[in-house]
Parts: sequence; structure tokens; C-alpha cells
Amino acid sequence: MSRQNYLFTSESVSEGHPDKVCDLVSDSILDAFLRADPYARVACETFATTERVVVGGEVRGPQAVIDRVEAIVRACVRDIGYQQKGFNWETMQVHNYLHDQSVDIAQGVDAANNKDEGAGDQGIMFGYAVRETPELMPAPIHYAHAILKRLAEVRKNGTEPRLGPDAKSQLSLRYVDGVPVEAASIVLSTQHLDENMTSDDVRDLVEPYIREVLPDGWINGTTQWHVNPTGKFVIGGPDGDAGLTGRKIIVDTYGGAAPHGGGAFSGKDPTKVDRSAAYAARYLAKNVVAAGMAERCTLQLSYAIGVAKPLSIYADTHGTGNVHETEIEQAVAAVMDLTPRGIREHLGLNRPIFQRTAAYGHFGRAAEADGGFSWEKTDLAEALKSEV
Repeated sequence: MSRQNYLFTSESVSEGHPDKVCDLVSDSILDAFLRADPYARVACETFATTERVVVGGEVRGPQAVIDRVEAIVRACVRDIGYQQKGFNWETMQVHNYLHDQSVDIAQGVDAANNKDEGAGDQGIMFGYAVRETPELMPAPIHYAHAILKRLAEVRKNGTEPRLGPDAKSQLSLRYVDGVPVEAASIVLSTQHLDENMTSDDVRDLVEPYIREVLPDGWINGTTQWHVNPTGKFVIGGPDGDAGLTGRKIIVDTYGGAAPHGGGAFSGKDPTKVDRSAAYAARYLAKNVVAAGMAERCTLQLSYAIGVAKPLSIYADTHGTGNVHETEIEQAVAAVMDLTPRGIREHLGLNRPIFQRTAAYGHFGRAAEADGGFSWEKTDLAEALKSEV
């Protein structure tokens, strides 16, 4: 019997967090390659520190894109809003160490003769969906993202010019009978550009926006607030703490409410199943819940490098299922080709749609007209019901 009454906490980080700066750079470079060649191979890593961004990794694509890396990096940092002492899009140094993809990896991934395109690496990937929010996401991570996204909006549109780009949120929700009912605690640390602001000043500024995005009644007289609990937060971004691509994998997914296979997403083209199969697993888990087959679903896929078909499919409905997990496993395999090629084609992943995923989560977003967040559609629900 699963617990029904408990506290659960998830955190998010803003687009100006040092690790998210790096994720944005890596995904922006990936998009540039896919825009020039939909079948480019990219594994791009980024490191950022005081007045310096270093890009490296292996690619197979047009040299013209490699030559534009510095301009892409500066545009990313400018758009986030860093024009401060210690990290400035105009004055920072950019180092480009991208090089050709390993031929050993390429021969395992490429289709040849009777061999289908293989997975770009071995690994396990998880997808998850739960009926806690309209987006079928866990509520703590969904609303932790929403807080920071709203603060970024008012910072960028000039409503709150004293806010800086770097921020973190943490939300603890109280569950009663398995349903989130209130915010037990709210933690927010946000960079501010006015050195004279106190923690109380920052709370006065941000509290209306936090109340705006959380459901009515969740903030009450027992909610604990911790806003900039260390005091002044003026030095932010990579000047305050170094950043790396792929270091916020729990923020990117389900906030700790579901397992994670360990692979990061940003900077990887869709032949890398770390990314594409994690998207497919979310897509299938969400459709299982949308189809009414379960209130909650975890789906695991596993792959071997160079091998096309998944080695295993595992489903867990956590005691909420209306059909047996074995039937779900058979149904998802029947309604979707889970080879790397099948995933890419079904979800339309060979497009420049990844820069927008770099902050505020890869899941729980609305599917977009140009193919962005295609893995959030629930268009397989009827097919899944037919299979079972």
C-alpha cells in the first residue's frame, strides 16, 4: 500500500543558472546543425565560468555551423540577460573545441545493408505521467518551474528590472489521500541587481508572482517562506558558480518523483537514445494515463549501442492500473516503433526544436505547431485502448 499522506519536494532552476546557461548553449548549437542538416550528428558539451565559455564535443555536420559557434554562444548569453561584471556576453572569451564524431560510434549508429540505424549508446530511459496536473506532471516540479518562468517573464519585459537572471526555486507540497493540497514551504533564491535589497525586499517583490502561479488556497498561514535565505545574492551566473551541460537531469524531468536512467539531454541529437527514448517513454506513459488505463504510470526502455530495437519494455502503474502492466507493455510496443529511427520519425525530432527545452523542463509543456514538444501529445490514447 503506497503512502497517501506525506510531503514531497522538487526544485527548479532558471535559464540564468550556470548549468542552464550551458544547456542553452549546447541545444542552440544542436539546433543550428539540425537547421543546416536534419541528419547531423551532435554531442555538444559546454562549460562556463567567470568571463569564459568553453564548447567541446563531437559532431558530423556542416563546417559553416562550427565556424558560427562563437556568435551562437554570445547570442545565448545576451538573450538570457548577462551583461554584468564577471560574465558579459560582449566581453567574455569563447573557446570552440568541437571535432569530428568518432568513426567507431558512427559505424554502430549508421544504417547499412540490412542493418537498421542503431542506438547511439547503451542505457536505460524512463518516462512518467501522473494525474496531478492537467499536464499529467507531478505537481511539485510543475509549479517549481512555473514560479521561475513567471519571474523570468517580468524580468525580461521590464516589469521587474531589479531581478537578475540566476534563480532557484524549491517547493514542498503536502499530499492528503494522495492529492496535493497545500504548499508546506516555498524556497526561492534569486539574483538581484540592486545591492541594497534585503531578503524581505526580495520577498515583497516576488511573492505576488508566486501567489499568481500556484493554485488558490495552496498558500496559507502555515506556509513557510525562505526567500534569499543567505541574504544578498548579487553575484550570479557563471561568475558565482561554474556551469556544465547536463548537470540538472532531475530538474529537466520529474523532480525526483520518478526514476531517472542517468543520461542528460541537452546538446545531443535524436540518434542519442538518452534523449529521444526518454521523450518516447514520456509520450507513451502520458498516453497510458490519458487513455484512462492508469492514474499513474512509469515506463522504462533499455537499449544497446548499435542495436535498433529496445532490449526491454517495463511498465509500472503503482497500483492504479485498470489493465495489467503486461498488457500495457505489449500495447506500447504495438502502437509505436521504438527503434531510434522510429522514434525520430514518429515524434518529428530531426528539426531545430531543442533550444526551447533547455530551461523549465523537457516535460509538461504544450505541444507546438512547428513540432516542438511533440512528445507531449496524447494522440495515441485511442490506439492504446484498442490494443488492450
